[in-house]
Amino acid sequence: MARKLKSFSRPKGGTLKKSYDMIIAKRRKGALEIQFNRPDRMNTINEEMAEDIMHAMDAVELDRNIVAVILSGDERAFCAGADLGGFQDLPEDRYDNYRARYNQRKNRLLYRFLMNYTKPVISAVEGYCLGGGFEMAMMGDFIVASESASFGLPEGRHSLIPGAGGTLNLPRLIGAPLAKELVWTGRRISGAEAKEYRIVNHVVEKGKALAKVRSIVEEMKAVGPLSQMMTKQSINRGVDMTLQQGFMQEADLAYMLSWSDDRAEGLKAFSERRKPVFKGQ
Repeated sequence: MARKLKSFSRPKGGTLKKSYDMIIAKRRKGALEIQFNRPDRMNTINEEMAEDIMHAMDAVELDRNIVAVILSGDERAFCAGADLGGFQDLPEDRYDNYRARYNQRKNRLLYRFLMNYTKPVISAVEGYCLGGGFEMAMMGDFIVASESASFGLPEGRHSLIPGAGGTLNLPRLIGAPLAKELVWTGRRISGAEAKEYRIVNHVVEKGKALAKVRSIVEEMKAVGPLSQMMTKQSINRGVDMTLQQGFMQEADLAYMLSWSDDRAEGLKAFSERRKPVFKGQ
């Protein structure tokens, strides 16, 4: 007798909390806006803040009404790096701490989580964006900065290296020689310099970074969410592929989208000269 195949229903997302201890998270016009909320510590990342960020983002990843996630801080600082004040590396614990970095330390898991997030993640940067904060912004998809923004990877001044993707993402953005100079000197650069180096997409007046990101998200609503998801996969994975491998992956993803209801709706809307109504399916 043939076995009856089990059917699987659409997975359900999480629930966004009404309040978090270390962030302010809210849905606004198709975006999840996450504001880091440790102003007394220049929004530095600790375990609790990393956990709050991941919880909020996880809660909306399957929410078809959310187009993108926007990360921001305050006027003084986007995020000034990692807060290591509560971390003790006692000699007898060092091997356990080494092991914990993979699946236990929330401030380490955050960067891996951002790397694999399927929706667009955009950072609106005002003020200091340093160390782990800069690395977090680079783990997202792109950055909008204000004239007040200040970027840097100062870890070398403490005989450390950028350990959350900085030595990987920065060279991919600006090339190895300039990345080495910035890391080896610990020099901070302005929003204008970051724009010149193509670290950020736009530079706006002080206090206007979030508004600029919001306007970009409004434009993004005209593009199908499945197209955004597959484009993100193709670009992010393609960076580490040969041209031939990337071309084949791109073709597979493009073909996969041809089965979607949204693709049919997009073509129908075009022929009828109206805006498409995408459902993310």
